[in-house]
Amino acid sequence: MRVKTGLEKLLEEGLYKDREIGLITNHTGLDRNLRQNYEVLLEHGYRVRALFSPEHGIRGDVAEGARVGDETEPRTGIPVYSLYGESRVPHAESLEKIEVLVFDIQDIGARYYTYPSTMLGSMQAAASSGIPFVVLDRPNPVGGAAVEGNVPSCDDLSFVCYAPVPIRHGMTLGEIALMESDRLNLPTPRVIKAEGWKRDMYYDDTGLGPWVPPSPAASTQDMALLYPGTCLLEGTNLSEGRGTSSPFETVGAPYVDPDALARVLREENLPGVLIRPTYFTPWYWKHVGKVCGGVQFHVVDKRAVRPVELGLRLLFAARDLFRDFALRNHEEGSKDYLDRLGGGPELRETLMSGRSPDDLISKWREEASEFARRRQAYLMY
Repeated sequence: MRVKTGLEKLLEEGLYKDREIGLITNHTGLDRNLRQNYEVLLEHGYRVRALFSPEHGIRGDVAEGARVGDETEPRTGIPVYSLYGESRVPHAESLEKIEVLVFDIQDIGARYYTYPSTMLGSMQAAASSGIPFVVLDRPNPVGGAAVEGNVPSCDDLSFVCYAPVPIRHGMTLGEIALMESDRLNLPTPRVIKAEGWKRDMYYDDTGLGPWVPPSPAASTQDMALLYPGTCLLEGTNLSEGRGTSSPFETVGAPYVDPDALARVLREENLPGVLIRPTYFTPWYWKHVGKVCGGVQFHVVDKRAVRPVELGLRLLFAARDLFRDFALRNHEEGSKDYLDRLGGGPELRETLMSGRSPDDLISKWREEASEFARRRQAYLMY
């Protein structure tokens, strides 16, 4: 059976065709023929009155962290309100004529990604305005069976740590919306399921067509699978590969001896990947124009990869091997960036203490296992 997204099911059933719709989306809101959702909805007679764009903008062409402005969608004339500019939630004025707020964005399956944050903030705004919230569900591209990483406390939540879920949560955005509506005491959203998706499916198992990068650096499905681990490098002076053709697959720094790093990581017997020493020169982000030594992770068994453990082993190996390894500077008075990614200070404190990562990895496995049991009440697939 081929997978049908929530968008396809909405169109098949003609749901909300009589409502004034606000649509939270971006360039990933596509049907299987790669046609944009709001254009398809308009063709089918839907009344799409406003669009809302997350980080990276409605077209997915804005760099990470860069502010997104309001605009008008040029082909349809529909106003586009930014949810990554002066405000990160829909403001009341933009919802005045909206009768239902619909969310349709492809997630990547990692806690750091900001699209779920945008979804949850929009759910709260819809509740405040008395508007029903609908999620057009899409598959988790890195599968729904594996769960990895720690579960942060509510005190450690942020825009890149949006809920007390593990780093690799193995849930769809619809499932997260149901779970978080309970925690936040919000009206239960309507989730239109992705028909035919099963928890052991990865994106290339769905038949939904080619991989469309959900953000500028999310170049491949392998990147998406490694991202829950290698994104942790954003909190350090190691390059996570931005400014190369294989971000989050190729990592390193000018001070890294690639053969030494590859040797130590190979000794860890990390499952599902082959490790290749390499050199690269970023044209963007960290170490621009400097030759970096590093490694590239090549996925050879997607179901065996444990990306969070891989990322932790990588961080601790770099700490032990290279004296120039350091945490990324953060603004005075703000939370350490690695703390935001790690969902609290535990990772940073263990890393900088000189201790082995083994106890931390074991503890995080226990937290992930407990979460996997707790999430059962919200799983739809």
